[in-house]
Amino acid sequence: NDQLRVTGLHQGIVWGTNTEQTIKDPRLVNRFDYDGDYGTVLNRFLMQGALGVPLTVYGTGGQTRAFIHITDTCKCLEIAMNNPPKKGERVEIFNQVAETRRVRDVASMVAARTGVEMKMIPNPRQEAAENELDVANDKFCNLGLDPKTLDEGLFDEVTEVVEKFKDRCDEKLILPSSFWNKKTAKACDGMDIDKFKAGKLNA
Repeated sequence: NDQLRVTGLHQGIVWGTNTEQTIKDPRLVNRFDYDGDYGTVLNRFLMQGALGVPLTVYGTGGQTRAFIHITDTCKCLEIAMNNPPKKGERVEIFNQVAETRRVRDVASMVAARTGVEMKMIPNPRQEAAENELDVANDKFCNLGLDPKTLDEGLFDEVTEVVEKFKDRCDEKLILPSSFWNKKTAKACDGMDIDKFKAGKLNA
């Protein structure tokens, strides 16, 4: 043992666009990925809602994901740095999450706010149709974290950013274009954003 003090952070999906510092100047606003391959599911749904495009839920939408607001991510980093393990102790592991939700539940939330319907499409990924994610953030909460959730008013902050910049969106990037294997590629064959918007693309 070389006496290194190591902390590991298990990171959830980060949502939100601003911290107390970045909100002071629009040039500091965080990037907002919404595409079907690399954009986070919440960002993609919000962009689709702003454009009036049906929300694309992969498979059953039963995939459970962990979420955390960007300000809480920063707070977690601060807490972790201020509470390192002692020399010689085992690696300290923190779950950097605020809550867990199923993808279809996130879609329902956005649909209710935007009035845009949600549609199930074939999953381009090879993963379980339904899964549980049993994760606890007790360590962080006991050290002062009071996490924000998707139900809170900060949700409006992300919606505002989407509305402001939706003219920059390329709708062709919304549907997935990368597939995990030949089976998922075949299931998604023929996906086209115009057909999808017209209701001619079925799962």
